[in-house]
Amino acid sequence: MHYLMFYDFAADYLERRGQFRADHLRLAWQAQERGELVLGGALADPADRGILLFQCDSPEIPARFAETDPYVMNGLVTHYEIRPWNTVVGNDAFSPIRPDAISG
Repeated sequence: MHYLMFYDFAADYLERRGQFRADHLRLAWQAQERGELVLGGALADPADRGILLFQCDSPEIPARFAETDPYVMNGLVTHYEIRPWNTVVGNDAFSPIRPDAISG
């Protein structure tokens, strides 16, 4: 299953992230190496939110990531939300559905 995790950043996120960025990225790359985190990054213009795409069996995995993320622990992330994402189109879709499989 795919899960999207949305991060809401504090107003001073860009000013404060430097001291936590290496540890945050280390955590993210470790999750990627375990096959849990597919993609992650901040939105630009403005840099007010981040989005992380997880592929895993449970929303507990992205929740554990957030709970140990230095950005969350130090207030750079003011709120996070985890949502299941039903991916149906694309090479990496979790549940691909081709148009010829639809009757009607």
